[in-house]
Amino acid sequence: MENLEIAPKLLKDGNAQKNRKASLELLEKVGLSDKADVLPAKLSGGQKQRVAIARALMRKPDILLFDEPTSALDPELTGEVLTVIKDLAKERMTMIIVTHEMDFARDVANKVLFMDNGEIVESGNPLEVLVHPKMERTKKFLNRTSL
Repeated sequence: MENLEIAPKLLKDGNAQKNRKASLELLEKVGLSDKADVLPAKLSGGQKQRVAIARALMRKPDILLFDEPTSALDPELTGEVLTVIKDLAKERMTMIIVTHEMDFARDVANKVLFMDNGEIVESGNPLEVLVHPKMERTKKFLNRTSL
């Protein structure tokens, strides 16, 4: 809870009661209401990622940026984090996500960019890019990841 409330406190954004209410609501949203008073060192990697998402949401952003949000997580923890992101997508939260989770990208994205060496190789809706790619580089990558 304190992790979520530190930025609003330092920025003098809102009052303590309002921020406490918001932090509890966000912990509930990411499935961690039972961990409100747990120190970060006692949380799993997936729980830490979900706290990071809740912390970002405390500022009521217009957009969230994720860079490999599931890297270094085991499959169960990956699922927990992806569920939170899917829920945000259902709420129409604008997100830019860098990921190698192709099934997730296909299911959640409304636009996909495939990049190689910092350049956009192909872009379009998930079906076009991930299921029926036009570019040879995209096809080669997807054949290796076996979507």
